Amino acid sequence: MLQSDYDLLIIGAGSAGYNGAAAARRLGIKVAVIDGAEELGGLCILRGCMPSKALLAGANRFQQARHSGEFGIAAEKLELDLPTLLARKDELVNGFATYRREQIESGKFPFIHGRAVFVDAHTVEICGGRDAGRRVTARYFLLATGSELKPPKIEGLAEVGYEFSDTVLKNPTLPKSVIVLGAGAIGLEFAHYYNALGSHVTILQRGKRLLRGSDHQAADALRVALEKRGIVIHTGVTLESAARVGGEKVVTYTQEGSREEVRAEEIFYALGRRPKLEPSVTEKAGVVSGPVRPTQQTNVDHIFLAGDVSGPYEIVHLAIQQAEVAVRNIARLLKDDPALEETDYRCKLFVLFTHPELAQVGLTEEEAREKGLDIFTASYPFDDHGKSLVMGETDGFVKLVALRSTGEIVGASVLGPEAGTLIHEIVAVMHFHGTAGALAQMPHYHPTLSEIWTYPAEEIADQIV
Repeated sequence: MLQSDYDLLIIGAGSAGYNGAAAARRLGIKVAVIDGAEELGGLCILRGCMPSKALLAGANRFQQARHSGEFGIAAEKLELDLPTLLARKDELVNGFATYRREQIESGKFPFIHGRAVFVDAHTVEICGGRDAGRRVTARYFLLATGSELKPPKIEGLAEVGYEFSDTVLKNPTLPKSVIVLGAGAIGLEFAHYYNALGSHVTILQRGKRLLRGSDHQAADALRVALEKRGIVIHTGVTLESAARVGGEKVVTYTQEGSREEVRAEEIFYALGRRPKLEPSVTEKAGVVSGPVRPTQQTNVDHIFLAGDVSGPYEIVHLAIQQAEVAVRNIARLLKDDPALEETDYRCKLFVLFTHPELAQVGLTEEEAREKGLDIFTASYPFDDHGKSLVMGETDGFVKLVALRSTGEIVGASVLGPEAGTLIHEIVAVMHFHGTAGALAQMPHYHPTLSEIWTYPAEEIADQIV
């Protein structure tokens, strides 16, 4: 191109898009952001991480109060005021969204309001919004358009009706019973939410285990812990149909050749999301769906993806990392430097905010063995750890995965209290390619939850020749 309005146009102003624009500005790239949403902020702030965790914080308090007897606290006549919990969530989300909107509209980079549709490989037209009808050109593009709910393919479900992660955030009533379809992160977190507030919960999971891709030992132990709380879990099922019978909703499924059904007041749908990359938006640019390159490029070299639309993980910190990698690569290409950076998932993180929490970093034991790595693993249970015993939080364990040759830690899992916080100690060690021996030698205050890591670290260190 001889002339463009911008070096880079970012489509989508969520976490990936905003942070990509901020990175571009720091690198001196002439950048603008396009978004047509009525509410700016992106999925995480508006309908994902922040509102769901605000609800879970209330559910956790309620659950703690219901089980406070062992600490000598009598919590009689405990009542749930769900509208107040929702109002607190709304207040928090409004604060987060207002701050993000102010960041986007601060003038640090141009913001264009409307839906961007490619008219050729370097030009988009703005449809709808304040800037409808405008055409904008750029040398490079970063698409950060997020994800959307996968439409249900279960006979009768659309007619019967169901809740999902967006609708629960606004529902001021709590069902007495609920069927959760799916046992990924969203399904399990909302199963915990419903159960903690007093609903009877049944989970129907198509896979043989909870949390596909997680450490098998941790996933199995989580199932035991959830079932101990009264959550009913059926795995390895084929979902057949949904229907309404009287005042109840009925889901029919098959399991090991047997046809079964479960009834409840409500159904919660959590069978996944899909990238929001509409062919009608991108076809004239030549973008086709398919794996994104490690450089974050699509099949069209000057068009990049980041965040949920990119995959392979729908996690905010990775969305930001992908966007920043894409922008640094665009900066290189603008200088005719062909040496492009690849997104590094070596320290990929995952946290599940159930009770107990589950967190992982790097490779699971199964992933490491599939890669042919020669590894040591070691674990240690919370029910033999002083601080967790004092807290009354004894479900779960910590686990390390380390290379047999050097002791370098390449993965870790934790199921138990404050797992989402505890995992970050291992992130720091892995970021600097630390070993189990180094972790074992690090000072740890007693009694704390963190010191539990020293036990599997010492076990592995003792085996290194």
